[in-house]
Amino acid sequence: MKPMGSKKRIVVLISGNGSNLQALIDAVEQGLISGQIVGVISNKSTAFGLQRAQSAGIENKTLSYAPFAAAESSRSAYDTELAKLVGSYQPDLIVLAGFMRILSGSFLDCFKDKVINLHPALPGAYPGINAIARAWADYEAGLTQTTGVMVHYVIPEVDAGPVIAQACVAMNSCQTLGELADRMHEVEHELIVEVVKTLCQK
Repeated sequence: MKPMGSKKRIVVLISGNGSNLQALIDAVEQGLISGQIVGVISNKSTAFGLQRAQSAGIENKTLSYAPFAAAESSRSAYDTELAKLVGSYQPDLIVLAGFMRILSGSFLDCFKDKVINLHPALPGAYPGINAIARAWADYEAGLTQTTGVMVHYVIPEVDAGPVIAQACVAMNSCQTLGELADRMHEVEHELIVEVVKTLCQK
């Protein structure tokens, strides 16, 4: 049982570089977020974000999908085990920051209204992987001028949960996909920090 007035407990799930995790770590250290990151979990042992957590003195663990792949209900089995691991930290908020697995009800039902995801697209646009590259391809084809970033509550449908916050990014100031990606990451860092800051104040 957490004492009244204690800082919100945050668990971050990652799969890769962890630049958004770093933005959250920095914001917590600077006192911008009235919460504490109590655990970082990755589905990939090679994720650089685990080193970021280690450097910040945050407990970090890997739960690979590989041992579950042969199971008859492999996805459910993995999500159930992940829920146990995440639950051991007694989280108030779970942040998916580049976590490249789709979570099922086996996980989400354990953490009602506690799981949020950062996605590099606006609501209804480019769900799933490679969202930035797909937006850039549409820009080059003259189909769009704008993309963006959103943070939303997670539901079983991919990138379709209730939107908490969003920010638009104009693509006409970028000359290459790489420039757009850099700009998108800047906006991601700002938005995820702002949302987590707000949720930790509730």
